[in-house]
Amino acid sequence: MNGPEVLVPIAFFAMVVGIVLGVPLVRAKIRREERGILPSADPHAAERLARIEAAVESIAVEVERISEAQRFTTKLLSERPTGALPPQPE
Repeated sequence: MNGPEVLVPIAFFAMVVGIVLGVPLVRAKIRREERGILPSADPHAAERLARIEAAVESIAVEVERISEAQRFTTKLLSERPTGALPPQPE
């Protein structure tokens, strides 16, 4: 029973394990290598990035101004006396 009758099933299961473990490892290696390859750099990329950063900063300032105005308006409305309005006709 120690002959080729035992060797064939062992080789089969070893090959199945090798395929099951090997295919994902090879795919991961290929993906890692593809991520490492960068496309050719745009010569104007630094200028464009600087403009984008400036635009984002100006938008952040404007959003802060809007939120401050909203807080001020909310404060004014909450402090307004309720008796200041004329009575509503029924």
